[in-house]
Amino acid sequence: MEGVKFLTRDQTKFFRTLNKRVNTYFKENDIKKTGNWKLYSKAIIMFSLFIIPLVLLLSVDMPHWVQLLLTVVIGVGMAGVGMNVMHDANHDSFSSKKWVNKLMGSSIYILAGNVYNWQVQHNVLHHTYTNIKGYDEDIDAGRIIRFSKNSEWLKIHKYQKYYSFFLYGLLTINWAITTDVKQMSKYLKRKLSYGKLPSPTKAWSTLVITKILYYTIWIVLPILLTDLLWWQVLIGFFVMHYTAGIILSVTFQLAHVMPNTEMPLPNKEGNMEHTWAIHQLFTTSNFAPNNKFVEFYTGGLNHQVEHHIFPHISHVHYKKISEIVRETAKEFDLPYNEYQTFIDALKEHFNQLKYLGKEPKLA
Repeated sequence: MEGVKFLTRDQTKFFRTLNKRVNTYFKENDIKKTGNWKLYSKAIIMFSLFIIPLVLLLSVDMPHWVQLLLTVVIGVGMAGVGMNVMHDANHDSFSSKKWVNKLMGSSIYILAGNVYNWQVQHNVLHHTYTNIKGYDEDIDAGRIIRFSKNSEWLKIHKYQKYYSFFLYGLLTINWAITTDVKQMSKYLKRKLSYGKLPSPTKAWSTLVITKILYYTIWIVLPILLTDLLWWQVLIGFFVMHYTAGIILSVTFQLAHVMPNTEMPLPNKEGNMEHTWAIHQLFTTSNFAPNNKFVEFYTGGLNHQVEHHIFPHISHVHYKKISEIVRETAKEFDLPYNEYQTFIDALKEHFNQLKYLGKEPKLA
């Protein structure tokens, strides 16, 4: 992709040293870098949390308030499948078998997304150009939220520390309605891809067919098989997405939109100050590294530093290799950003939103 070039020569040999140490860890312990029984067991749990409430909604008579509560549970399961199964699979780290990764990666279609779009936005744009305005779309929330000091400031941003959280819940419902269409049109036009560029006909056909299947499962079937009215189904659909959207958005924001993460820009020649690996250390942060529940549920995404440097290693190994990454970063006098608790990270994220919401000359 044109426009940005990372430093190619690392005189300190940081990544070479780190990569050697991590490879040694896997070799000495005789384990694969992909998923293991822990991941596969967790996949069953997350899919159950996602699918069983839907089956109950479609087959069991229950009070409307219970049905609404189940849509919240589905949203929790939806985010869980996304972070633990789909995410690893579309990074080719769920399994050593390509067909398993492809199958599990396809779970995104019942989460309202699209494999091609997600891999371009996440694997290519976000993981390559992390926190670089104009390239990393994950820090682009349009004009309503200012995630970067390099974005235009508007008066409404004074209040973003109050309203941003409520907008976070709209993340996945935007996937379902508009985002995929806009992204596919843009990415195909720019010929962006993760691997082989798909033919436009195949890409658009897949999008249309999977969206029809998606709306059939989550809207048509509940209308046909339950006593719910169409507007009640739509409310449940919204609640499901809003729950998942908040979970996924907050997990991402705590890793990249923080006081301790940088938002660097290339110079006039398009060159970045650091190599790609070192860039990840400056732009990414961990949170709640010792919280077992957070690690379990978020698919290890509380260890974002490790994930960004080693995206093809399954998240079930991040806790172990984090010790290697932390020590190596310290040895090379490089940052290793981390907040010890989820609450501390959440507070600091909203402090950052407050800072970015100030008029630049005042900030």
